[in-house]
Amino acid sequence: MQSGHGSFGNDQLMGEINVTPFVDVMLVLLIIFMVTAPMMVQGVDVNLPQVSSTPLAKEEESLVISIKVDGQVFINDQVADVTNLTEKLRAIFGNVENRGVLLKADREVPYGVVVNVMSRVRLAGVTTLGLITLPAEDKS
Repeated sequence: MQSGHGSFGNDQLMGEINVTPFVDVMLVLLIIFMVTAPMMVQGVDVNLPQVSSTPLAKEEESLVISIKVDGQVFINDQVADVTNLTEKLRAIFGNVENRGVLLKADREVPYGVVVNVMSRVRLAGVTTLGLITLPAEDKS
């Protein structure tokens, strides 16, 4: 005679979940994430100038234009030609009203190159143009 409470017969299923495989998989995923996270830096690597200013509040995701030390221009991560930068930006923004662009240029890029890119960005109808810099190091 079997009692239905507390004892397991041959016909009953065990109602417990074995979480050991789940924990193993989660630990492996955690290790993979920790190894790959430092490599996931977005954007083009430029040596930004340092200034002392307050950071601006970021309202939405903006388009980032980068200028490398050799004068190469990127729209986000895609190489762009300076001569058709205005047309590309017009095509990207289309009928968007609030056109915001962030510009980051290597500190060694000549001033004339940066101004040229800024004027082409303005000709594309960009309403907000911000410059990305690093905070100044405290010398005290």
